[in-house]
Amino acid sequence: MGDAGIDLSLIGDLYRKYRDPLAEVRKAQREFLWETRGRMTPQLDDLEAEITYLLLRETRPETVMELGTFHGWSTTWILSALRDNGTGTLHSFDIVDNVVSNVPAALSEGRWHFHRGDVRKNLGEVPEGIGYLFVDAAHNARFARWYLAELFPRVAPGTPVSVHDVFHGRRALPLTEGAVVLAWLRRKAAEYLTVSRRRAPAPYTALLELREDLGLGEPVRDSTHNPMIFFRMPEH
Repeated sequence: MGDAGIDLSLIGDLYRKYRDPLAEVRKAQREFLWETRGRMTPQLDDLEAEITYLLLRETRPETVMELGTFHGWSTTWILSALRDNGTGTLHSFDIVDNVVSNVPAALSEGRWHFHRGDVRKNLGEVPEGIGYLFVDAAHNARFARWYLAELFPRVAPGTPVSVHDVFHGRRALPLTEGAVVLAWLRRKAAEYLTVSRRRAPAPYTALLELREDLGLGEPVRDSTHNPMIFFRMPEH
């Protein structure tokens, strides 16, 4: 994938390229959601979870950092990609450890390190050489300003980054994480992709149609907001 931007054309190509393994992961995740009912509240909608998987498959990072795990839905999608790549380690950070009892050992063993605690007090545990950064933690402006100043400079330019809960509506709400990150991206003249149903209905619909054509139309979970943004880390 090189240093090309993350756009709808690329994602469409990745859906076609990884259609078969994605179908297997979707099936497994649907079963996992059923098995963990009552203790799992999934945070990612289908499109953003699948895009995360596809970008990880294509970029094949050796080190992934996940900031915010909650019950482990995103964690299992990320670990599924690393398993299918046959390489890579995930470092997950959260102040709660619900994820530990939910992630299957078959996915976690040999490829997952969970760090419990406030990452702001544990910067020394942040791995070097992050090849993919996934952010879904506190969604307030103060925390966003912290990680823009303290965490993002540790990530090399060109590295794929995902930030969740930006576009639940047509615009990011003022004084939120999303508003802070979007302002930062504008200052950097950096582009991003979202398939938020409210913000970007045309890309959202285009991917639904493509997935239907590929036989991937059956939902894994019943939520369609897809508020995440995807971008490559700009120059510092």
